[in-house]
Amino acid sequence: MEKAKILLENSQKKLFALAQQFSNEDLFAKGIFDWVGETTLGAYFVSTTSSHYDWVIKKLKAHQRKCQHN
Repeated sequence: MEKAKILLENSQKKLFALAQQFSNEDLFAKGIFDWVGETTLGAYFVSTTSSHYDWVIKKLKAHQRKCQHN
């Protein structure tokens, strides 16, 4: 578990450093980067951070409850 925490922290640091290289306009204005289609680059950062963490936490809690009942 400790190794997983370290890997997560390192990944977060790299992702946040990458996001800081872009202006707010680059992150949140549509049409800046063709490869993101109709969304924004910022939306990709959100989906790979907070939204993903919410999803993982729900999955882990469900797994924990299942293990407690067995």
